[in-house]
Amino acid sequence: MNGVLKRSMETKQKIVVFYMDGNQQVTQRFIRVLKMDEKRVLAYCYYRKNVRTFKRENILSAGTVNKKVGA
Repeated sequence: MNGVLKRSMETKQKIVVFYMDGNQQVTQRFIRVLKMDEKRVLAYCYYRKNVRTFKRENILSAGTVNKKVGA
């Protein structure tokens, strides 16, 4: 997971994370990592269309976004 977050920050790549919000609800977010430290990830959230801070302990998983192949 750390590798995916770091790669997003270095390449400005959009990734998907599953995140536990303050109401203990699991949400899927598409983000682009701007900055991160041991406790927090600062990222642009495509769902909220704004820069948001995510607690690293609440990020359940992270992965790359597969591009759609059109016909």
